[in-house]
Amino acid sequence: MKITSAEEVVKIVNSGDRVFVQGAAMTPNELIDALCDRHKEIKDVEIISIHTEGDAKYTQEPYINSFTLNSCFVGGNVRKSVNTPNADYIPIFLSEIPWLFKRNILPLDVAIVQVSSPDKHGYCSLGVSVDVALPAIRTAKKIIAQINPNVPRTHGTGIIHIDQIEFATEVDRPIHEHGIGSISDLEQKIGVNVASLIEDGATLQMGIGNIPNAVLTNLNNHKRLGIHTEMFSDGVLPLIESGVITGEEKAVKVGKIVSCFAVGSGKLYDFIDDNPICDFRDSGYTNDTARIRRNPKVTAINSAIEIDLTGQVCADTIGSYQFSGVGGQMDFIRGASLSNGGKPIFAISSTTNKGISKITPFLKQGAGVTTTRAHVHYVVTEYGVVNLYGKNLQQRAKALTSIAHPDHREMLEKAAHERFKG
Repeated sequence: MKITSAEEVVKIVNSGDRVFVQGAAMTPNELIDALCDRHKEIKDVEIISIHTEGDAKYTQEPYINSFTLNSCFVGGNVRKSVNTPNADYIPIFLSEIPWLFKRNILPLDVAIVQVSSPDKHGYCSLGVSVDVALPAIRTAKKIIAQINPNVPRTHGTGIIHIDQIEFATEVDRPIHEHGIGSISDLEQKIGVNVASLIEDGATLQMGIGNIPNAVLTNLNNHKRLGIHTEMFSDGVLPLIESGVITGEEKAVKVGKIVSCFAVGSGKLYDFIDDNPICDFRDSGYTNDTARIRRNPKVTAINSAIEIDLTGQVCADTIGSYQFSGVGGQMDFIRGASLSNGGKPIFAISSTTNKGISKITPFLKQGAGVTTTRAHVHYVVTEYGVVNLYGKNLQQRAKALTSIAHPDHREMLEKAAHERFKG
C-alpha cells in the first residue's frame, strides 16, 4: 500500500469506471471531494452507494457532467438529484445488495472506503459501516482508502489488510455523528404503546430517530432483551449499562449486539471501539430472514410514510417522489413474523407535521408498496395499537381507523363504506 495525497489516490479512477463509496458515518468525504475535483479529466463515472453523509458533490453542478449516481438508498443529500434524470435509485432489499456485487450484476472497478489505522498484524477496520462495504471490497478490482485513527475498530468480519489497499491517504477527524433529538409528547405516547408490545427476552430491531428512542426509554423495567438489527444508535446505551439488554436469550450470537452499521454520537463510537459484545457483519448476514427468525420473539420496529386502509405500507416514496429506499424493512418484518413469538411493528404518528392523515383510503398515485398488506401485523400510533394479522379487509379498515387521528376518522369511515359497501 502506498500512502500519498488524496489527489494522487483518486487518480486510480478512470473514465467509465463503476465506483463504490462507503456510506453512513464512514463516508470518505476527503477522497470523494478529491475525485470530484477531477471532473474535467474523467467522464461517465458511475457512483454506487447507500446512504452517505456530506455534500455528495457528484450530484451537483458542474460535476454531474462527469458522474452519475446509481443509489441503493436515498438520503437527504441526494434526494433532489435522484428525482431528476441525472441520477437514479435501485429498489432492492438491504439483504440483497451484496449479491449485486458478488454475482457481477454491478461489477465494481473501484471501492472507496474509510478505515482505521492498521493493527500490528496489518489489518484495518471498516469501522461502523460494514453493511455493503464488506462485499464491495471483496469484489472490487481495486480498493483505495482514507486511513483515520478516529475510526472505531469493530469486532466481526469488517476488516481489510493493508496489502489489499492499493493507495491510501491519511486524515484525522471525527467520523460523522448524529445527536439525539428531544422526544415530543406525541412521540413519547407512541413509544409507550410500542413498549407495551415488547416482551422480556425479546430480540429487538429498530432504526434511528425519535420514535425508536422513545421506545427504548420505556424499556427500563424489561429484562434479558437482545439486539439483532441492521443498525443501532445511542438509545441502546442506557439499557446496556443498566443490564436490560443482555442478549442471553438470543439464538444467533448469544450475548452480542449484531448489526451491520451504527450511527450516533462520539459516546456511541467510544462504546463500540474494540468492544467484543458488538459484532458487525455485512447486510447479507444481519438481514438474512432465515437467520433473523432463529432468534426468539424478534420485535421489529419500523416506520412508514403512509398506510392504506387495507394495510399496504409505503415507506420510501411520497407519491412518485423517491424519498428514501426499501432498505431492510421487509427483511426484518418477515423475519419477525416467522420468529417464535415475534412481532413485526409499524410505529407512526397519526398525521404529518401538516396535519395530513398517514392512514389513508388509498396510497398516493405512484407510491411504492414497501411492505405488502399480507406482511403487516401490528400498527401503532399515539392513539393505540392494532394487529391486522388474520383480519379481512373490512376488519382492517375498521381497526386502522380506530387509531387514526380523530379529525380524520369520519373521512376514513366514509371511504371504507364506499369501498366495501358495508
